[in-house]
Amino acid sequence: MGSGPRVCSRCVYDDTIPSIIFDADGVCQFCKIHDAMERRYPLGEEGAARLAALVARIKAAGRGRDYDCVVGVSGGVDSTYTLYQAVRLGLRPLAVHFDNGWNSEIAVHNIENATRTLGVTLETHVADWDDFRRLQISFLRASTSDAEIPTDMAISAVLLKTAAKLGLRYVLSGHSFRAEGIVPRDWTYFDGRYIRAVHKQFSGSARTGIPNLSLPTLVWYMFGRRIQLLPFLNFMEYDKKSAAAVIAREVGWQDYGGHHHESVYTHFFQSYLLPRKFGIDKRKLGLSARIRSGRITREEALAVLAGSPYPENPDIVEYTRRKLELSEEEFAAIMAAPVKTFHDYPTHFPLLRALRGPLALGARLGVVPPVLYYKYVHAPQDGEADAAGR
Repeated sequence: MGSGPRVCSRCVYDDTIPSIIFDADGVCQFCKIHDAMERRYPLGEEGAARLAALVARIKAAGRGRDYDCVVGVSGGVDSTYTLYQAVRLGLRPLAVHFDNGWNSEIAVHNIENATRTLGVTLETHVADWDDFRRLQISFLRASTSDAEIPTDMAISAVLLKTAAKLGLRYVLSGHSFRAEGIVPRDWTYFDGRYIRAVHKQFSGSARTGIPNLSLPTLVWYMFGRRIQLLPFLNFMEYDKKSAAAVIAREVGWQDYGGHHHESVYTHFFQSYLLPRKFGIDKRKLGLSARIRSGRITREEALAVLAGSPYPENPDIVEYTRRKLELSEEEFAAIMAAPVKTFHDYPTHFPLLRALRGPLALGARLGVVPPVLYYKYVHAPQDGEADAAGR
């Protein structure tokens, strides 16, 4: 046997992911999560019927209002295609964008072109730049692989708040497990307490004007206001390359040159910070998703991974450092600091594990996204029932 990492016998996740578990056949739990998600979101005739029923529910819930759902948009393929499909299916979405100061010029044009062409109203929430910059620096200094979660949490908070303000029950997200895979919590973990704790430790104060979600607020949105975060693309056949061709033709979408590079910071994060400091190659997510969905072979994916992860782009690194107002010495210290994980900071993770039963019920009822239940609380093992229901 070689001295390299142990790789799943079905996908290309490997034991550089600390929480990975292999069964007797060498298959990881993330492949089992994928299979559980396939049962939850079938394709074919059954999937088409479920999508039609979902669209009918959204329309009925929004009757008499200006909009019937909220769609977050970033200018990327996934969110643009989600917006396009929502309109094509007869929904009346409000497009909402959270501007954290890192939009590429192409992303801005993509948002404008899509909303104008589709006749959709756009609502943009602009973060206070200095406030957001300090929060991002706190997470860089925390030395975890979670440096994008201030943006992820802010987007979720803005979308849910907007839906609640308008009395809407549905927020459509552009994530597809068949295209994006399942992100291990070792790579990306977020909750509101974690964000506040990190910011307090590294800035001296947990206070920030950047939208965040406390656990009680999230519970209120989901159970009190019955707002559902729907992974809309899970209900349909979705291939990112084909989707890009459709939206380029229909709404004038333009390619920005890389996976999630609609954000300059995400470009820096995925192509430099993650591989250089944490040894994380996020190509494994999409490649594994495509293997599990039958779009490529495992051998083809391994051949891709054998190549260089990302092209060198020193301009992105320097631009990011300067925009964050970090000196060369400060940035070097961030890159050299010992790697930590979310377990090194206060989080709600122990509480979430203790609430496994109620969260499983919430997943069955559709108010808790199943992938979040699987990711943070429970991973299906051999012979176990689909705990989140069908």
